Amino acid sequence: MTTAPAHTPYDGSSKPFAIGLKPIGFERWIEIDAHYPAYLQEKRRLYAQVPEKVFVAEPGTEAAQQEVSDLIAGHLHRHFPNLPAVPLPEPAGNALREHPLYRASLRVQEDLILMRRGETGWRLAAGSLCFPSSWSLREKFGRPLEQIHVPVPGFGPGSRPDQLIARMFDALSPDQLMERYNWSIQAGDALYLPLSDEARDERAASRPSKFPDGDLAARAFIRVERQTLRKLPSSRDVLFTIRIHLDPLKVLAGHPERARLASSFAAQLAALDEEQLDYKGMTADRDRLVEHLLSMTDNG
Repeated sequence: MTTAPAHTPYDGSSKPFAIGLKPIGFERWIEIDAHYPAYLQEKRRLYAQVPEKVFVAEPGTEAAQQEVSDLIAGHLHRHFPNLPAVPLPEPAGNALREHPLYRASLRVQEDLILMRRGETGWRLAAGSLCFPSSWSLREKFGRPLEQIHVPVPGFGPGSRPDQLIARMFDALSPDQLMERYNWSIQAGDALYLPLSDEARDERAASRPSKFPDGDLAARAFIRVERQTLRKLPSSRDVLFTIRIHLDPLKVLAGHPERARLASSFAAQLAALDEEQLDYKGMTADRDRLVEHLLSMTDNG
C-alpha cells in the first residue's frame, strides 16, 4: 500500500533553484519513518562495498564528528525514545568504525555533511553520503562551496546565491535550525544515485530519456531532498543533513489534493529552462511528465 508523500515541495512552497532556507524548531531536526531499517541496511551495504565513495573525513575533524554524534544521540533519546534497534553486522576490518560521523550516520536515515570555514571559504571537510542525488562525495571533498556549486545553474562562483549562502553560513547561530527542500524525478527507487561532473556534462550533451521504454507512469519516482543546516556550538562547523524521500509519481493520482499538487508540479516543470532541465536530467522527458501530471487534474 502506497502512503501519501511526507513532503510536497513541488506544491509551490519551494521553488526550484532557489535558496529557500526557512527556520524550524529543533524538534523537527531528524525524521524517522517506517523505512528506517531499510535505509540503515542500505547504508551498511554501501559502506561494505564502496566505502571510499560514501565516506570522507579530513584529519582534525574528529572532535566535530563527535559533536555531531553526541547531538544526534541526544536528539534521538529525547524525541525517539522507543526507536527500535536495527541489528546489523559490522563488516570485518572496517576502518570507518573509528570515525564518530560514521557511527552517527548509522543511527539516522539522513546523510551527514560537515562544512568547515577556512581561507577559501566553507569547504566540505567530512561527510557520510550514502544517498547522493546526482553528485559525487569524493569529487566534492575538500572543495569550497563556490566550487561545489559550479554545476548548479545560477549558483556558480560570484553569483548572488553563492554569496548569500556563504554569508548565511557565517551568520548562522547554534540556536538556529534552517530547512530547505529540493526535488527531482528519477526512474526506479534507488537511493544511491551518484553522478560525477563529467558524467553530468555527458548527460547534458546527449540528453537521454530516463524512460526509454516509455513506461513513465509505472517507473517514475519523485525524489525529495529535505535539507537542514545547523552550526555546531563547539567546533563552529556547519552540519548539513540530507534526508531522501522517494514516492512513486502515481501516488499523486490518489492524493486528496491531486489536482492542486499535479497542477503545481506541472507548472514548475514547465517553467524550468534548458540549463536547469539538463542539470536535473529531465530535458528529454519534461513534456511527457507535464502531460502526465496535467492528466491528473481532470475531475473525471
